[in-house]
Amino acid sequence: MVTTDSRHNLPVYENIARQIKPTAINQLWVADLTYIRLRTEFVYLAVVLDAFSRRAIGWALGRTLEAELAVSALRMALEERKPSAGLVHHSDRGVQYASHDYTDLLKQNQAIISMSRKGNPYDNAACESFMKTLKQEEVYRNEYLAFDDAYSSIGEFLERVYNQKRLHSALGYLSPAEFENGGKQ
Repeated sequence: MVTTDSRHNLPVYENIARQIKPTAINQLWVADLTYIRLRTEFVYLAVVLDAFSRRAIGWALGRTLEAELAVSALRMALEERKPSAGLVHHSDRGVQYASHDYTDLLKQNQAIISMSRKGNPYDNAACESFMKTLKQEEVYRNEYLAFDDAYSSIGEFLERVYNQKRLHSALGYLSPAEFENGGKQ
């Protein structure tokens, strides 16, 4: 199932994220969408990660791929982090991320918008890797009966397991929360 529809007439932005090696939080955020199969339907998850620590800082689960899903995840991240001007936000060229609602919210928060090159998933490798981890360590291990089950279980995984406990070799075998806290939990 494809979640990226880049066939639209909305503005796309240059990929500037590939030039950035974050040295602190709120310098580079990456965002993506994926689908999750429930027993009787598919639902969609939008996630925003801080590229410095790989921490999931915003997420939303919904029944449609409308832009509002991605906007909800972005709003959560903005409320959680309150970044200063100059944050670079990177995503693919999907209609959700190119939508006026999404890009206007980024501009209102003085973020710099960056998008992957056409057809290049490697430009958003950190988020793609996160989605693989989420599916292998949470989604494929569960059979969600209903939307509420998926929402609760995925939320628990993101907030309590992935952010607080899951170790990352790229972070010196610390969890995202520990890494952001200088190695202290």
